[in-house]
Amino acid sequence: MGGVNKVNNHIIPVSQGMVRQPRIVDTQEEKSFKEALDIAAKQLDVNLSKHALLRMMDRKIQLDSSQVERLNAGVNRARGKGISDTLVLMDDKVFVVNVRSSTVITAAEGKDIKERVFTNIDGAVIV
Repeated sequence: MGGVNKVNNHIIPVSQGMVRQPRIVDTQEEKSFKEALDIAAKQLDVNLSKHALLRMMDRKIQLDSSQVERLNAGVNRARGKGISDTLVLMDDKVFVVNVRSSTVITAAEGKDIKERVFTNIDGAVIV
């Protein structure tokens, strides 16, 4: 498998075995967590931004069906009050949501919330 690499505008031949495919680690636990997160996302009236999805996966934030309903209700309450960017507080979880585009921007839980400053919001909803 020959090829070239361009480094500092110099073409350097690639030797056999130098280029490796990245190893994809897909444990059953990660797969089942992602599936659960995908199911919860489908139940949301709001979208999850790529950043929020990554934060939820990294922080293992899971939502059961009642929490999904409460998050949807909180976003709708914020919309009813004319809030454009809201912080939704629910149990030990927080979500920053752009209400106009119905998109969760980021999410945090538990110890990740402590001593945090949330900016670029114009309202908060506690559900």
